[in-house]
Amino acid sequence: MIEAFERAIAAFEPAQWPLAVGFSGGADSTALLAACAARWPGQVVAFHVHHGLQAAADDFERHCKAACERLGVPLVVHRVDARHAPGDSPEDAARRARYEAFAVMARADSAQRPAISSIALGHHADDQVETLLLALSRGAGLPGLSAMPARAERNGLSLYRPLLAVPAADIRAWLAQRDLPWIEDPSNGDARYTRNRIRAVLLPALEQAFPQFRATFARSTGHVAQAQQLLAELAAQDLGAVGDPPVIKALQALSRARQANVLRHWLMQSHGCAPSAAQLDQLLDQVRACTTRGHRIHLKVAGGFAERRGDRLHWYNAPPSPKT
Repeated sequence: MIEAFERAIAAFEPAQWPLAVGFSGGADSTALLAACAARWPGQVVAFHVHHGLQAAADDFERHCKAACERLGVPLVVHRVDARHAPGDSPEDAARRARYEAFAVMARADSAQRPAISSIALGHHADDQVETLLLALSRGAGLPGLSAMPARAERNGLSLYRPLLAVPAADIRAWLAQRDLPWIEDPSNGDARYTRNRIRAVLLPALEQAFPQFRATFARSTGHVAQAQQLLAELAAQDLGAVGDPPVIKALQALSRARQANVLRHWLMQSHGCAPSAAQLDQLLDQVRACTTRGHRIHLKVAGGFAERRGDRLHWYNAPPSPKT
């Protein structure tokens, strides 16, 4: 059962050194840290984020310190306030805080050690399936259905996920063979979280009905990711043609699907926002109807507004300045 894990580690080749490993003390990050430390001694540092969300958070930190001492790996700890705002997802809030903390830790203590620009994360095949099922349950588009990439850039860091093809059971088998302890996060059994319900109910059912579902789902997410890359390339070409901000008449020359694609791209690239499906449909309807000089466009889109100014479509997130 451990061959998949060992193959994944053997194939993992970070581009920059030293390498940080996101280390929660759980099974996945423990195995990744131990394997990387054994393969590249003296080149690995552990990053632990203290979320402060559970009474056991201090115990998690103490466990990570002991584990790093055993492995001979330096440990960097960063404490964050990961409490979520009303209406926000607690999981999303904790995830954002964690990635921001990784970037802070990478920049810290640069006088004592070389700068860190690469971090490996222990996400595995089961995590990838859970991410895909969550995206499907939310009606996500291609970016969501692409699930987690094996390589990405975020907050100035190169993120690696070398274990995305490795089932969780294989990781635990590798740890058991080496008598390496890990901790179980009590929140993993909390059925209030959708991801936990997927893990407890859906994954066993999929295992019974489709034993190879991890591999086949991985192929599907790969196909989706490739399709999304092609759409992004087309959107960049179309944005170059319609302008930034887009000329409405140039938008109207495109098919509705290409209009949607380039408008999503424009809003994300130029304004860092994403419209809902309903908002985008309304905006497309207004673009199609905009055939006279007096036609007004003013729609709520994401956290701001899209409006017509002259022959172009603009977006702003604050009331426009009064005309003088």
